[in-house]
Amino acid sequence: MAAIRPVAELDTHEVFNQPPALEDFNAFSSDRMLVAALARTGGAAHRAGLAALGARVGSAEVIAWGEQANRHPPVLNNFDHQGRRIDEVSFHPAYHALMALGLESGFAALPWSGAAAGHVAHAAILYLTGQADSGTSCPMTMTYAAVPALRAEPDVAAAWEPGIRAGRYDPAMRPAGEKAGVTIGMAMTEKQGGSDVRANTTTATPSGEPGWYSLRGHKWFCSAPMCDAFLTLAQTEKGLTCFLVPRWTPDGARNRGFRILRLKDKLGDRSNASSEIEYHGALARRVGPEGRGVATIIRMVQHTRLDCVVSSAQQMRSALAQALWHTAHRAAFQRRLIDQPLMAAVLADLALESGAATALAMRLAQAFDAGDPLARLLTPIAKYWVCKRAPGFVYEAMECLGGGGYIESGPMPRLFRQSPLNAIWEGSGNVIALDVLRALARDQESVAALAGFLDAARGHDAAYDALVESFDFSKAREGEARQLVESLALAAAAAVLIAWEDPLAEGFCRLRLAPRGAAYGAFTTAIDTRAIIDQAMPAV
Repeated sequence: MAAIRPVAELDTHEVFNQPPALEDFNAFSSDRMLVAALARTGGAAHRAGLAALGARVGSAEVIAWGEQANRHPPVLNNFDHQGRRIDEVSFHPAYHALMALGLESGFAALPWSGAAAGHVAHAAILYLTGQADSGTSCPMTMTYAAVPALRAEPDVAAAWEPGIRAGRYDPAMRPAGEKAGVTIGMAMTEKQGGSDVRANTTTATPSGEPGWYSLRGHKWFCSAPMCDAFLTLAQTEKGLTCFLVPRWTPDGARNRGFRILRLKDKLGDRSNASSEIEYHGALARRVGPEGRGVATIIRMVQHTRLDCVVSSAQQMRSALAQALWHTAHRAAFQRRLIDQPLMAAVLADLALESGAATALAMRLAQAFDAGDPLARLLTPIAKYWVCKRAPGFVYEAMECLGGGGYIESGPMPRLFRQSPLNAIWEGSGNVIALDVLRALARDQESVAALAGFLDAARGHDAAYDALVESFDFSKAREGEARQLVESLALAAAAAVLIAWEDPLAEGFCRLRLAPRGAAYGAFTTAIDTRAIIDQAMPAV
């Protein structure tokens, strides 16, 4: 938050040529691509609510919440003052304020409450709230994404969905039935397996009550351990199975077999607690058939991957907004930075990338709303590319701010530390690329949907047409998977922009589908940099 009337006339010099803080602006209304994408994806009915949320997210107050939640990270309390075990995590009040803002805007509830374009609205809410803080997106995303997995066991879904659909945030540590709303976490990864969850060694044995089991083992990553319950994987006699581990047992006691060992000290994502846990006979409810754990949990993973795409697109937008704002309000060599041709080339290139990422993310959310088989392939394709591009993008935007962009009191270091996460979470690059190959080989309905989606945009750009014509999925090979997925992602982003007749379509095709330099701004192709920059500029 900017200081009130700071002293600019110091004893030795006057402070001038310093851009004002980017605050008290509408993060929705001033984002041309997000507004256009909402209309294109059937979400127009949500516009007023998103505009109100955008005003809150862009306010100095909420921006300060994000700063505070990250400067005061969560603290683990294994025991209370008298030495009794509690395994609770305490958070700064700003964290709770951010959680309430997101969940009570419909983050997790809208897609499952019968609202039209619910996933599109959810994506836009994530895109906006993440601009204040990305760490709180994690528990909200898992809560949203848990619903499809919970529905594999109807009685479990009936017990937990009302708390998700309530659209309320209740941080109290008490049984779910006594709360206004609930959050759901996830704990799958173990030390020895990482992405190979079939190598998990945690075991589950029947507890005597139908559907209930006792878990013994560990999880190396358990995100947001103060959630009310966790979807997890464990081995039964029939193989890897999905379970829901509540923090409280049905008789109203703490689930004493659920133990938090420590919180992770992470590169970024500081506001969010990520933990290591052990199950010492933790009570858990089976979700889905025994031996079908991966098939059950993948219903959740598909939705968390959507949110990875949206979140990385949001990080690009946040970084771009800072770069545009800074260069518009700072001069060097008698000219504003934004008016200098080389800086304009960099900014326009960044704006093309950001706009395409936002469009692709929102189009993907539309596919979820429609139950479109396109989502099966477009999700990993978009996750691979958008999430992997975010760190380099944020760095380039940071460079636009010069040395000031590298200082912790500004927004860029936190953005930069956060930017690699989505490419790692829910499947890093190789895992995602191989998933695309599997879907190309096994899911012909999705292949046909992808081909139709790409073909529909042909006839408008020669480079795009040539790229689509070059695809031969029958020859896809594991060692070349990254190149294929990258090309598919570029084609998919171009297809969305072309189909929407968006002003960025021509420039994107010129700069992304033809040979060029590796760095942002390293191109010789003629584009209207001023028009692209003006369309992306945040307005206060």
